[in-house]
Amino acid sequence: MLLARRLRVLWLVAAWVTPLSAQKWQIQYFYDKGNSTFTIGDLQFPSATRGVAVGVIAEGKRQQPTSVVTSDGGAHWQTVPLKETPLSLFFLNESMGWMVTTKGLWRTAEAGKTWTKLPRLPAEIYRVYFIDEKRGLAVGPKKVALETPDGGVTWKPLGVGGAQTREDIRYSAYTWIAFATPRFGLITGWNIPPRRFAPEYPDWVDPEGTLQQREQPHLSFTLGTADGGAHWTPTAGSLFGTVSRVRLSANGTGLSLVEYGESFRYPSEVFSIAWHEGKNASVYRDAKFDISDIWLASDGTAYLAGVQVRGQMRTLIPGKVQVLTSTDLKNWTAIPVDYRAEANSTILAASGDDNIWLATNTGMILKLVR
Repeated sequence: MLLARRLRVLWLVAAWVTPLSAQKWQIQYFYDKGNSTFTIGDLQFPSATRGVAVGVIAEGKRQQPTSVVTSDGGAHWQTVPLKETPLSLFFLNESMGWMVTTKGLWRTAEAGKTWTKLPRLPAEIYRVYFIDEKRGLAVGPKKVALETPDGGVTWKPLGVGGAQTREDIRYSAYTWIAFATPRFGLITGWNIPPRRFAPEYPDWVDPEGTLQQREQPHLSFTLGTADGGAHWTPTAGSLFGTVSRVRLSANGTGLSLVEYGESFRYPSEVFSIAWHEGKNASVYRDAKFDISDIWLASDGTAYLAGVQVRGQMRTLIPGKVQVLTSTDLKNWTAIPVDYRAEANSTILAASGDDNIWLATNTGMILKLVR
């Protein structure tokens, strides 16, 4: 009887542990054609069934802007040619989304199966964020920050109050937009002037010279709103690296990803954000793990995605894709990833906490299977 009870307890413990330990990243799409490559630049899953990835298929000197879309949760993927090179995606709901390209802005009402080009923007942009079907924001180089009242048909400069910095805007950019609630949001950016003595050749030609260049601090910018974008307040400070991702939660917490140059000791670092208090703290960095995206679930579970560093020139050599997760931002656990997944960078996307996806710049799309 005692043995039976012990076995039952062990079975219950095993049943409780198994769902967590059984998590793994499985490949759902893999562009595997010997004479060409598919570099995925962005990924969005506006619902559990609908997903869109955009990028460029390169075959020799020929480059074809392309997207792949699914309407059945990744079981099947349809290739959709694009007319312009895509930079980023934003989806408001399952059907309506926007695509920023090198030449403008496009809108879809069919989850990426067809796109319509919108009127020409007043400036080059990198990314958009829409609060609803009409009100949207756009950011780009030279500290471009725009707003639209009509879904992207017309744009005007974002009204920014407070003291402004006076750096050379030729070397400045706003690159990311994040909202925690319909009222609280952030726009982040940077100013990185060229080095006085720039290297004569690209990094890959003179890796030794590149590694000898010390990382220099530079200005980091933030625009903040607490009233849904009606007013924006700027702040600036000196920072090593660039803030490339910000994920915010409505409960007052968030994560930010800072990426460093080749010569810095760490390729990247993740910080926790207490945005309601204006505080942050380092929660993860590893010289052998180059993190390129982060995700924060509604229950506070964090995900860090990137690649294992193989050499000193981190951006040149693809590495094994790695994903870590934590529920307390202190203890991190690796989630098994399909052994074929190698890349230089990764992108995370999700629709709810039970539908999390990952794309690589090497043409793979994986799903977290529980």
